[in-house]
Amino acid sequence: MKSYKFVLLLVCYLLAFNPVQAIQETGDIRLEGQPNFRDIGGYQTSDGRTVKKGLVYRSGELPRLTDEDVQKLDDLGIKTVVNFLTLSEIESRGRDRLPEGVKEIPMPMDAGNMGELAEVIKYARATGDFTEVPPELNAEIHRIGVDQGREYYAALLREIAKPESQPLVFHCSHGVHRTGTGAAILLSALGVPWETVREDYMLSNEYRKEEIEHRLVQLREKAAETFLMEPEEVDMTNIEAFYVLQPTYIDASLDEAVKQYGSMENYIREGLGVEDEVIQALQAQLLD
Repeated sequence: MKSYKFVLLLVCYLLAFNPVQAIQETGDIRLEGQPNFRDIGGYQTSDGRTVKKGLVYRSGELPRLTDEDVQKLDDLGIKTVVNFLTLSEIESRGRDRLPEGVKEIPMPMDAGNMGELAEVIKYARATGDFTEVPPELNAEIHRIGVDQGREYYAALLREIAKPESQPLVFHCSHGVHRTGTGAAILLSALGVPWETVREDYMLSNEYRKEEIEHRLVQLREKAAETFLMEPEEVDMTNIEAFYVLQPTYIDASLDEAVKQYGSMENYIREGLGVEDEVIQALQAQLLD
């Protein structure tokens, strides 16, 4: 009997901390055409406040939204969409489908070698040649984003701080690397502890689980076609590392900020040049 009770308690424990179930129970909106669309609200700050829901959303690209998805965005009252995709990416992926009247703000992340990185990844997906996207590239993308993406992330924070721009969505292709760094910077500006920032980043693995599995099958077949081999012979190490996130990827953003400016807070103020008034406005508007 004691053994039975222990097993029952263990099962209940595991269910209670099942990340997929936790996502389903939050009531977050789900889009058929973009699985990684989610509210950044609900997190606790280090001083006990809570990030408000319904004001800022992070996402992947939005060209494949259904009519019902577009209506959901309209129901949310979305006023602004910030798009980090380069012009080349938009040409190949299509423009966002959005409700009428939504303000679109293009912030193509192509400064320095950021645009080159986007093309490298685009080439790997198109050809099935994954040699130029080794696992270590994923953390490097975040480091480069912190270093070379300063103007974009500064502009993002300033845009979010405008009450007339809320509710706002910001996104890249999958809502992972460029968007992940942006979300980490925003949540840090609001005072959310890094452990929580890391957990938010890792949620993309759960939100995108079906999409990732489907995409990896496609990429395996593409590589087999390119290199004239059987699908099971394809080495998927590099591309799996790109699609399945690790905590060390987003931690590289913090490491780079600390390396250059001593802390994420200093990075936001000195590296991004974001004024105290903007940070105070963000906190006043987005925190309870």
